[in-house]
Amino acid sequence: MNYVGELILLVEDDKTLNFIIKDNLEQNGYVVTSVEDGDAAIAAFKAEKFSLCLLDVMLPKKDGFTLAKEIREIDDHVPIIFLTARSMTEDRITGLTIGGDDYMTKPFSMEELLLKIRVFLKRSMNTNESEVDQNCYKVGHFNFYFESLILDLNGERKTLTYKEAELLRYFCDNPNKVLSRSDILKQVWGSDDYYLGRSLDVFISRLRKYLSSDENIKILNLHGIGFRFNASITKN
Repeated sequence: MNYVGELILLVEDDKTLNFIIKDNLEQNGYVVTSVEDGDAAIAAFKAEKFSLCLLDVMLPKKDGFTLAKEIREIDDHVPIIFLTARSMTEDRITGLTIGGDDYMTKPFSMEELLLKIRVFLKRSMNTNESEVDQNCYKVGHFNFYFESLILDLNGERKTLTYKEAELLRYFCDNPNKVLSRSDILKQVWGSDDYYLGRSLDVFISRLRKYLSSDENIKILNLHGIGFRFNASITKN
């Protein structure tokens, strides 16, 4: 799939790093709008239709987490990747739970960043109707389109974040089974640790809220073990 010309918002206050990232992205065919503070970033986001956002956390005027919340109020679909020197696990949890899709700690390799960007753009662009129809889970009364991140109930659509969609897909692929917290974390987050477990609980609460219109769908908490997703599932 060709991503040449996709518009990326880069928010990084380190001028040197801003230049390096922008230059590498442009060499790979992306169009980059780069700014150095949170106020300029939200103004740029309101003025353009971006395919993906790269946000530093420690920013002048408005930090990256606050910026991400404001972006999510405007667009709950655009992928957000945090770039930060702060490696605290609590910061990573904060970034994911407010709607971020990934979190890269500086220093990072440009190859890894470019790979993550391609993965997220592939998912984000995979939204034409024929692809949606081919990748539909029937979850009780809901239709769940993983590739387009859509949860649909009788025409009322909720756009999920990538992590919400990945978690729901994992449940849909394993309905009515006992799933350990460890397995869920490894499959969806790629790692199993105490702090990510706290993040998982936040995502579980969100999915329960989204699915609450169908009383036959339950995400049961099995104390000391994990969860069981009780639902009728079919896949097209």
